[in-house]
Amino acid sequence: MTDDTRTRLLALRSETQERLAALHREHASVVDASRDSNADDEHDPEGATIAFERAQVDALARDAARRLAEVDAALERVDAGTYGTCTRCGGPVPAARLEARPTATTCVTCTGP
Repeated sequence: MTDDTRTRLLALRSETQERLAALHREHASVVDASRDSNADDEHDPEGATIAFERAQVDALARDAARRLAEVDAALERVDAGTYGTCTRCGGPVPAARLEARPTATTCVTCTGP
């Protein structure tokens, strides 16, 4: 399980890093566009404002950074031998849950509302 799990998590980490880098480039592009424009984008009836676009990209980047941290934490659990163990009750996290959400830290019972 550990080699397959590590491979899967490393692939997820790489995808997340690529996504984060793309979002940083997109953010820079939006900022550059706003520097070069003298338009009053706050009152542009044609579409989203530059501020809105920047905020949207920022939110997506924060989500990707959070995801990256979750993957790194999962890799640490693999190294420690605790991957697949619920952090609340100490029981096993079902394989189906880990398949669907490889960064899961809790079993289904402990995840509840």
